[in-house]
Amino acid sequence: MNHTLKIRIFALFIWIIANSNPLQASGGDDHSHGPEEDLKSVQTAKYFSIEASSDKYELLLRYEPIHPNEPAKLILFVSSFATNRPIDSADISIRSQEDSSLVFQIRHSSEGTYILESRFTELKKYSLAVRINASQGADLILLSGVEVGKELVIASEEHVHAHLDYSNWLLWLIVISSLVIGLFLGLLFQKRNTKSGRSTIAIFLIIINCFLPLLQSEAHGDDDHGASKSGTNFSNSFLVPKETQFLFDVITQKLVSGSFTGSIKLFGTIIPSSGGQAQVGTPQNGKILTLFVNVGQYVKAGQQLAIVEQNLDAGTQVNMMSEKNKLLAEYEASKKEIDRLNTIADIAAKKDMDEANARFQKADSNLKLFKGNAGRTFVLQSPIAGVLGNFSLSIGSTVNAGQNLFTITNLSQIYAEAQVFDKDAAKVRKGAKFTIECANDSHITSEVKLLSLAQEINASNQSQRVLFQLNNPDNDFKIGEFVNIRVFASESSHQIVLPNSAITEINGKPVVFIKDAAEKYSVSYVQLGENNGSFTSILKGVEEDERIVVNASYQLKMIFLNQ
Repeated sequence: MNHTLKIRIFALFIWIIANSNPLQASGGDDHSHGPEEDLKSVQTAKYFSIEASSDKYELLLRYEPIHPNEPAKLILFVSSFATNRPIDSADISIRSQEDSSLVFQIRHSSEGTYILESRFTELKKYSLAVRINASQGADLILLSGVEVGKELVIASEEHVHAHLDYSNWLLWLIVISSLVIGLFLGLLFQKRNTKSGRSTIAIFLIIINCFLPLLQSEAHGDDDHGASKSGTNFSNSFLVPKETQFLFDVITQKLVSGSFTGSIKLFGTIIPSSGGQAQVGTPQNGKILTLFVNVGQYVKAGQQLAIVEQNLDAGTQVNMMSEKNKLLAEYEASKKEIDRLNTIADIAAKKDMDEANARFQKADSNLKLFKGNAGRTFVLQSPIAGVLGNFSLSIGSTVNAGQNLFTITNLSQIYAEAQVFDKDAAKVRKGAKFTIECANDSHITSEVKLLSLAQEINASNQSQRVLFQLNNPDNDFKIGEFVNIRVFASESSHQIVLPNSAITEINGKPVVFIKDAAEKYSVSYVQLGENNGSFTSILKGVEEDERIVVNASYQLKMIFLNQ
């Protein structure tokens, strides 16, 4: 066996050993970093806090280290236990159970916040009995564990110096190793043209390549996998300072099961009611002589809108004159006959008098009718009361016969047309109550009546056309607006329900926020049931008597995601 073959076998043996278990070096790493996280939490602590609560109030006492016989300032946050609303204008008195001579000066600072000032005399723990009388009644709550003389614990200097010394030694070791490797490589490259030199360089490069995974694993083992470093939250709990809660108006509600009325949602469109919209046109060609109204004006039924002058050609004028002469001749003849008979009324036959009177009345009516229709001008009137829509007319404008000139709309009562499919048709018939809301929930009405069930099926999507009638006194709903129609069931059920404002989403999954302590909240993923537009039934994820956040859920979501 020659020298080159021995070298190749040795290199292959080294490669197999080095790559047999490349991840072994990282197996002993501690990924929890519990002590480091504890140390970090201790380092960032700037005050002590004590909390206590009753069925009426929740108290949070916050203070910095207190020294004996020195002025001490403590902050007391007072809120409703059930709703988390700050309690203002409270009558508060405090007494120490260990030292009845202690006097506390109490003043209101801001919303739900009170400043306590006193002077503690001994190094020991104190219990403070807080008597509070506010909007929810009188109560007595005990705050235990106020330690005088206790300091905030921070990381020891020896630990910090040891860490720095270790880092310095590691840095020097890397520098010296680099120098040695550089000198060794320099010597090898001087012999790179010899056979033994090339073999040695090849073995050295193979060894470096084989042990790179080990070096990477060693370096990876020093990484911090804690949530604070990676930015990923592995806990559902998070802290929200009391000031932030008051600022964002974080409101909670105790979860209880109650009566829940299910509903279905239909999609509809607002359309005019019968007699709720009218269009006024001109029966003949002409031009506008006078305008009596403006755009947006409210008009009454029968009110004059405009005067139009007809445009007549020569042939039409000749025919009209001929017809007028004919009617005048008949009128004059009938009038003469009735005058003649009146002069001989004592000898004239009653039959002749009746025929003459009938002839005269007919001629007079025909002449009046002709004069009314054959005039060069006519008046346009509003057929209904309502608001005048947009029009593009001015005095002197030419109009054509059959052209719609004005649109009058009355929105006090309107219709909503909904598309209902077979699976919901029966529920619509049995619905005890209906509500209609606009698509963006800015306005809603409960004065809704089912006007007409479906009489035909839409051939394109097999839906049924159902009409609802609703009063619209404030004109909130407009013609053509898309609306959601809620059809409520006639019977209710007993379920755990939450306001829709309490539910938000994280990564596409529904969640609610639960208040666990004065400044501690947690995220709970829930399974949703039926939604009736205002409340949603909860199938899984929460339990009764938990305090659920029903206001400022979005703000808590941002705090949770950004911690």
